Amino acid sequence: MSDEQLREELDRLRAENDSLKRTSARGMSLRVSEKGALSVYGLGRFPVTLYKEQWTKLLGMTDQIRAFLKENDSLLKTKV
Repeated sequence: MSDEQLREELDRLRAENDSLKRTSARGMSLRVSEKGALSVYGLGRFPVTLYKEQWTKLLGMTDQIRAFLKENDSLLKTKV
């Protein structure tokens, strides 16, 4: 790669990095990954990415997850 191409790539990556930082400051966001999965950004350092069937199964367990959280509240930590 030429010096100019490297500078252009560096500028593009810096802009992408700034965009990602602004997104995390605003909260959570959803995106479709290159492989067709749903990625949730803003929960932590890395996105949570699952396929449609996996999200459907997980969302179907909402009541169980809430009950588990309630039952194990004293054992679970809260991250701020």
